[in-house]
Amino acid sequence: MPAGIASGKYGFIRSVDLPYEQALERIKATLKEQGFGVLAEIDVRKAMQEKLGIEFPKYMILGACNPNLANRAINAEPRIGLLLPCNVLVREQGGAAEVAVIDARQMMQFVGNPQLEPIAEEANQRLRKALEAI
Repeated sequence: MPAGIASGKYGFIRSVDLPYEQALERIKATLKEQGFGVLAEIDVRKAMQEKLGIEFPKYMILGACNPNLANRAINAEPRIGLLLPCNVLVREQGGAAEVAVIDARQMMQFVGNPQLEPIAEEANQRLRKALEAI
């Protein structure tokens, strides 16, 4: 694991000395370089303010999809769409940001389909490269 990247129970995490907005833009760019598009952006802070009226730190969930990997996964396991796309988290921590990507191997492991293993491994490699590059 490269310096600065931690492995959690279900993802890979990196704290970066960047403002939240800059970290968000950088991870979007590095995801694109790795073949992922961002299909969804869930602004948790905004939702908490609107729905609950509470202040919440900046917290964005990105739904990232690599079409080639998604196609292969769906062909191997038609209902795998319940576990797609790959989530990426960007959250504010003080004056810096934390960026985390899902561990696709952990996510796919409980499905029990060995055809998904190489797809999950490739997704992990690409997601980690995106995380390393910010």
